[in-house]
Amino acid sequence: MSAQSKKSAKSKDVVAKIKSDSEKSARRNLLEELFNDFHSSRHQVYLMNFFRGLFFGFGSVLGATILVALVVWLLGQFGDIFPPLADFVNNLIETMQQRR
Repeated sequence: MSAQSKKSAKSKDVVAKIKSDSEKSARRNLLEELFNDFHSSRHQVYLMNFFRGLFFGFGSVLGATILVALVVWLLGQFGDIFPPLADFVNNLIETMQQRR
């Protein structure tokens, strides 16, 4: 490779990097402007995040409850096929009812 072609390849790399960095910076600035437009006051941001957290927690608890109930029900259905499993499920259900 000649010195001229090395220089040309290097300058192309530099131009590509500058273009890439410029695009990233433009995207970052656009996202920042959109965020600031939607959330002009910190009070709104804190309130929205509070409700997001509340609903996330409620949804997690509700989802886990449904999942556990479904697993216990499925284990109960398979108890006829595998009797030790039925004993385990019955003990689990009794323990849960005693805790109430």
